[in-house]
Amino acid sequence: MPYEKSSDALARLTPEQYRVTQENGTERAFTGEYDHHFEPGIYVDIVSGEPLFVSAAKYNSGCGWPAFTKPIDGNVTEHQDQTFGMIRTEVRSKHGDSHLGHVFPDGPPEAGGLRYCINSASLRFVPKDRMEAEGYGEYLDQVEEA
Repeated sequence: MPYEKSSDALARLTPEQYRVTQENGTERAFTGEYDHHFEPGIYVDIVSGEPLFVSAAKYNSGCGWPAFTKPIDGNVTEHQDQTFGMIRTEVRSKHGDSHLGHVFPDGPPEAGGLRYCINSASLRFVPKDRMEAEGYGEYLDQVEEA
């Protein structure tokens, strides 16, 4: 399935989703719909639909945003971000070029030590029982029951 940013996809975004994904915004902590969401499934880019994270990699970091220990291989890119007087590592979707959030080296050591701190507004969740029908069946083996 080809993943890309299209004018139709951008037109379907809410103002908050557009601000976050296209203008490098950040949603307020503890306000995103996926912060405390732990249902089995896959999280995809709200713009392109490309698969980004599976629920098995999600954990409650207490930071106020959805946190993951690792992305699905290949669809998340990293970029140096020097905004706001800080040096951070921004993460974006590879094909949609959506701003997702940032990655920090303070995640669970037993899971590699990374915390992908992601804006809910950049994601769409596909429940495990819908993954096959929506074209994400190849990732079912990476999804564990919550």
